[in-house]
Amino acid sequence: MKYKTESLTKYLNDLSAKLPAPGGGSAAALNAAMAASLISMVVNFTLGLPKYAAFARELRGILIKSERLRVDFLDLVDLDVEAYQSKNIRKAIDVPFMLSRLCNQAAKLCPPLIKKGNINLISDVAVAAVFLESAFVCACFNVEINLKNLGDKKLAQGIRKELNRMNKAVVKIRKNTEGSLGKIIRG
Repeated sequence: MKYKTESLTKYLNDLSAKLPAPGGGSAAALNAAMAASLISMVVNFTLGLPKYAAFARELRGILIKSERLRVDFLDLVDLDVEAYQSKNIRKAIDVPFMLSRLCNQAAKLCPPLIKKGNINLISDVAVAAVFLESAFVCACFNVEINLKNLGDKKLAQGIRKELNRMNKAVVKIRKNTEGSLGKIIRG
């Protein structure tokens, strides 16, 4: 089954049912897809406004990236289900590891939108950053739970090192975005 072509109701019904998949990894990917969609929305509401004309080129670049990431995240909703059903430990690690990397890339799209995005949608940028951090953390949980069964300590160490590095970046972006939002809201 390809959830990306099914209704949201179907996905949520299956997620809540007594089924082995979809589960947390798939839900994390959907959360990340929503974050990328919010980033795209902010850009779409910014492009064409005279106040932000000087940033149009950069904003179009962000939009291209956020739309590509949205598609990738949606693909991961289904890839996570497939990885779980395959009982292949490498796939069970690779899919959430890919999700963590893509969340890191998507989070980097948020900071420019604080100053260059439509001010009326600044809270949506913060929501995207929070969603991305959440999806990232969930992906890390799924990587970690499968690393213990991998049997390759060197590979596990390298993956953990990369996850820790990305975690610092994602958390920093979320905190800075949240702080900027607070300053703007409180004036």
